[in-house]
Amino acid sequence: MRLKPFSILLGLSCIASLHLNANEAILSKERLELFQLSQEKAQEDAAKLKKDWINPITYKLSKTQKEDHNPLKSTISVNQPIFKSGGIYKAILYANSIEKYSHLDIELQKKSMIKDATTLLFEIHKINYTIKKQELLIANADLDVLRKREQVLNGISDTSFLDNAILDANTKKNTLAELMHQKNELLNNFNNLASNSYESFELPEFTLIEDQAYIDNNLSIMKIKEDVESKNHFSFMTISKYLPTVNFTYDYTKYHDYDNDLTINENRELMGLNVTVPLDFRTLNDIQSSRIDYLKSRISLNNTILEEENFYKTALSKIQMIESKKNIANEDYKLYNSLLEDITQAAQAGLNSYADVETLANSKKIKSYDIQILELERQIELLELYAKVAQE
Repeated sequence: MRLKPFSILLGLSCIASLHLNANEAILSKERLELFQLSQEKAQEDAAKLKKDWINPITYKLSKTQKEDHNPLKSTISVNQPIFKSGGIYKAILYANSIEKYSHLDIELQKKSMIKDATTLLFEIHKINYTIKKQELLIANADLDVLRKREQVLNGISDTSFLDNAILDANTKKNTLAELMHQKNELLNNFNNLASNSYESFELPEFTLIEDQAYIDNNLSIMKIKEDVESKNHFSFMTISKYLPTVNFTYDYTKYHDYDNDLTINENRELMGLNVTVPLDFRTLNDIQSSRIDYLKSRISLNNTILEEENFYKTALSKIQMIESKKNIANEDYKLYNSLLEDITQAAQAGLNSYADVETLANSKKIKSYDIQILELERQIELLELYAKVAQE
C-alpha cells in the first residue's frame, strides 16, 4: 500500500493534522468553487447583519399642486438610533457569532466531502486487493478441480466431489465479476467528487488522536457552541427592543422654484434627538421565546458533546477490533510461510505435488492481502475521526 505523508498525523497529545488546503486537492475545481462562494456569501451576509441597526437615509422628491403654481421640493430624512440599551453592541456580537457559525458549518461540509472522496480512494485500493485475493482464490479452486478430476479418473473419489469443486470455482468467478462491477461503481462515485483519476492520488496515513483533543477540536461541537453564543446575544437584542432607544433625527428640505415664487424658495433644516419606548403586549412572550431558544441550544450542546464522546469510543472499539484481526492475520501469514517451506521441501522429495505448493503459495498471498485490507479498514476508521476535527 502506498502511503503519502499528505497525511494528517493525529498525535496522542495534540492534533498534528494536515492543513485543510493540502487535502482540498482531491476535490474537483467546481466543488471547491462552490465552497469558496459559500464562504464569501457568509461574509457578505454577516457584514449586512452588522449594519442592520443602521437605518437608511431617505430621499424624497415631491411636487405639490398649490393654486396657480406647482412647487417641486426634495427632502432628506435621517432617523438613526444611537443608543438602544445595549442592543447595538449585542447586534454586532450577534453578527460576528453568526459569521463564525456559518464558516464552521461550511468547513464541516467541506471536510465531510473531502472525507467522502478520501474514503472512496481507500475503498478503491481495498477492492483492488480484494480482486487480487479473489483471483488467487479462483486459482486455488481451479487447482482443486484438477485434483478432484485426477482422483475421479483414478477411482479414488466419485464425481460428486468433482461437481462440488467445479461449482465452488464458478461461484468464485461470479464473485470476481461482482467485484469488478463494484470497483466501477466506486470509480464513478469517486470521479463525481475528485479532481483527477484515483491513480494520481496517494493514500494518506493517519494515527490516532487523543480523546480530549478530539472533543476540544471537534467541528460539530465548535459549531453548536457558536450557536449557543449567537442565541445568547440574540436574547439580549430581543430585550433591548423593548427598552428606551435614543435616536438622532435630521431633516433637510430644499424647494426648487420653477415659478420664481420667492415665498417658497427657502431651505429648511431640522436636527434633534428623541427617545422612544415601545409598549407592546407581546414583549414578555418575545423575550421568553428567545431565552427558550438559548436554553435549547445549551441542551443541544450537551447532547452533541455526549454523541461525539460516544462516536469516539465506538470508533476506538472498531479500530481495536481491526487491530486484533490484523494480529491474527499476521500470525496466519507466518504459519502459511512455515507450511510453504515444509511443503516445498516435501514436493522436492516427491512426497507432495507441486500443485500443493502452488495452492499454499496462493494462500500465503491471500493472507498478505487480508493484512493490507485490514490496514485500509483501520485507516478509514481513523479518517472518520479526522473528518470531524478542525485543522490547526
